[in-house]
Amino acid sequence: MTKEFPALPRGFFERDAVTAARELAGCRVARRMPDGSLRVLTITETEAYCGEEDSACHAHRGKTRRNAPLYERGGIFYVYLCYGIHWMLNAVTGPEGRPQGVLIRACEGEPGPGRLTRALAIDGSFTGLEVDRCPELRFVPREGEWEISTAPRVGIGYATPEDQARPWRFIARRAD
Repeated sequence: MTKEFPALPRGFFERDAVTAARELAGCRVARRMPDGSLRVLTITETEAYCGEEDSACHAHRGKTRRNAPLYERGGIFYVYLCYGIHWMLNAVTGPEGRPQGVLIRACEGEPGPGRLTRALAIDGSFTGLEVDRCPELRFVPREGEWEISTAPRVGIGYATPEDQARPWRFIARRAD
């Protein structure tokens, strides 16, 4: 990718998921497409998932083959298939052994996590790649001023009422 789109450093993701999710809202996703073109989308919604104690997190029931990337050191991609249909783009956060992650829920022009991965041709092959070293996909710092609001996460009806109510969804709106 060009120097015009510098990757957020791995250290950005070596923090807790709530902090990283708040700060990722308003950032951008840059993708070198399979045809060689470059697409850049602004992240408008993120959600934090915070370990085995969070009943909405994939790690809630412990480490499995599917969720093993969440247990790695923050700063890698975790892309999983939801309902056998939609790929979901996540960034692993926090220290190794403390499973946390941030779901990229929406981008400008792509109002859902499945739509944005389809628009960017993202699939499970990105899982485990380092966010700051991947030549085809990266998170890029914010441009301009943003207002960040919070709301409960969505699509987690299986989680406890307490975890459903947590304001761990972050919504970015341009402040300009």
